[in-house]
Amino acid sequence: MKFSRRQFLIKSGAVAAAYSLLPSRVLGANERVNMAAIGIGHQGGGIARNFGSNPMVNMIALCDVDVDSDSPVIPEEVTDRYSRYGWAKPRGTPTACAAQFPHAKRYRDFRRMFDEMGGEIDAVCIGTPDHTHFAIAMAAMMNGIHVYVEKPMARTFQECEILMVAEKKYGLVTQMGNQGHSGPNYFQFKEWVDQGIIKDVYHVDAMMNNYRRWHPWGDVTGYPEKEAIPGNLDWSVWHTSVAEEQAFSGRLHYGNWRGWHQFGTGAFGDWGAHILDTIHEFLELGLPEKVSAKHLLGRNDFIFPMESTINFEFPERNGKPAMDIDWYDGRKNWLKRPEILKEEKVLSPGKVIYSKDLVFKGRTHGSPLEIIPREQYLEMLKAGEVRKDFGKHSNHYQNFVNAVRGIEKTRSPFSVAGPLCQMFALGCIAQRFGGEFTFDRETKQITDNPFANSLLKDDIRPGWEQYYRI
Repeated sequence: MKFSRRQFLIKSGAVAAAYSLLPSRVLGANERVNMAAIGIGHQGGGIARNFGSNPMVNMIALCDVDVDSDSPVIPEEVTDRYSRYGWAKPRGTPTACAAQFPHAKRYRDFRRMFDEMGGEIDAVCIGTPDHTHFAIAMAAMMNGIHVYVEKPMARTFQECEILMVAEKKYGLVTQMGNQGHSGPNYFQFKEWVDQGIIKDVYHVDAMMNNYRRWHPWGDVTGYPEKEAIPGNLDWSVWHTSVAEEQAFSGRLHYGNWRGWHQFGTGAFGDWGAHILDTIHEFLELGLPEKVSAKHLLGRNDFIFPMESTINFEFPERNGKPAMDIDWYDGRKNWLKRPEILKEEKVLSPGKVIYSKDLVFKGRTHGSPLEIIPREQYLEMLKAGEVRKDFGKHSNHYQNFVNAVRGIEKTRSPFSVAGPLCQMFALGCIAQRFGGEFTFDRETKQITDNPFANSLLKDDIRPGWEQYYRI
C-alpha cells in the first residue's frame, strides 16, 4: 500500500503539528457522502444497499475479494439448512450487489482502492469476516476516512484497543454495526436507568441457543483440506493480517469462518453485540475482573465449542453494585430457570436482568424490555411510571450518515463498542481453553494464565505490520 502525505506525517511523528492541516473532508449541509463498501456479499451486501438507498449517500466504490462472483454466498449444503431451520435465505452475491451501483468502481483489494481513491472517499462501510475488520478499518482511518464496521469491530482484544486509540487520535466518525443500538431498547434502557427503574443490577443471564454452522463438524483436529479456489477469488487478501495463510476451503469462506478461533468470534461475538450492548453501556460495565468457563461441550483448539456457559464478574463501579453475567450458547444449553421465570416465556436469543427491586426480560437487537411479572409491567404502564413509545429516531445507518455530515453523534462509536468487543474477546479466550482467569482492568492483562494472556493479541502476518503501529 502506498503512503499518502497524511500517512507520511503520521509515520514521521509530525502528526501533532501537521494533522490539523489534514482533516477528513468537511461536508456541506446539503452535500452527499461519498462512500465505499468493502465486502458486498450476504450481510455486507445488505449494509451496502442500506447505505446506497440513502439519498444523501453516493456509492462510488465497491470492494470484495470476489467482487464479480455470482456463486452462492453460502455453499449449497449450507443453504439447504436455511430451509430446514426456517432461516431467511442468503441475501445475494457480490455481483448482485454490484449491479445496483453500476457507476461505482470495483476492486478486490481495499489497499489498492485506498491508493487510487482515498482522496475521494468520505466514509466506508465494512461487511467482511471478523478477522479482517481491523486492518480495513485502520487503513481507512489512516486515510482520514470515516468508518462503519459490522460487529464485532475486531477479533482480538489488542485490535479493539488500537482502534479505540485511532478513533481518538484521528478524530473520525466511527460506528459499529450492532444495528439494534439505535432501536427502541437503546432509548428505553437509557431512560429507565436515568429514571432509576433499572438500578442495582446484580446478575444477567444472556443466551443464544440457535443452530450454528460448526455444530455438525464434530472433533476437528486441524484446518480443512485444500480445495480449488473458485473463480477470481483473491484468497490472500481474504486473510488480511492473520498470522498464517490457510488453504482455501468452503469450511472457511462463505460464512463458515465464524466457527474458527483464528477467523471468527463464534456465537458470542456474533450475537453478544445485539443482546448485551445496552446492558454493557448503560450499566457502565467496562471490562470484567474474572472470566470463567463454567461449561464447555466439544472444546477444540480450532473451532468454538458445541455448547458453552461463560461467566463474567464485574466489580463495583460509579456507585453501582458488583454484578456478573452468564452467557449461554449451544442448542441444548438452555438457561435453568429460577422460580420467578417458571411461568414466563423466555426466548432465545435474549436476556434476563435481575435487580434488587425488579426483574426484566428482553430479546435481541432493538426489542424493548418487559418487567416481570407482566402484571406488574402493565400496572406501571397504566400508572404512567413507564412508557412504550420512545419517540422517532434515526436508524443505525442514518445515524452514521448524519454523524459524517455533522448532524448527530454516532450511538455505537469505537469508544463505546470497543470495551464491549474486548469482553467478547475475553469470552472467546475462555471458550478456547476452558477454566478461569483473572483480568486486571488497569493493566489490561490476564494475570494468572500466560497462555490466555498471549491470546489477547495475534501474530502479525508479514507485510501488515503498519496497521498495528500507532
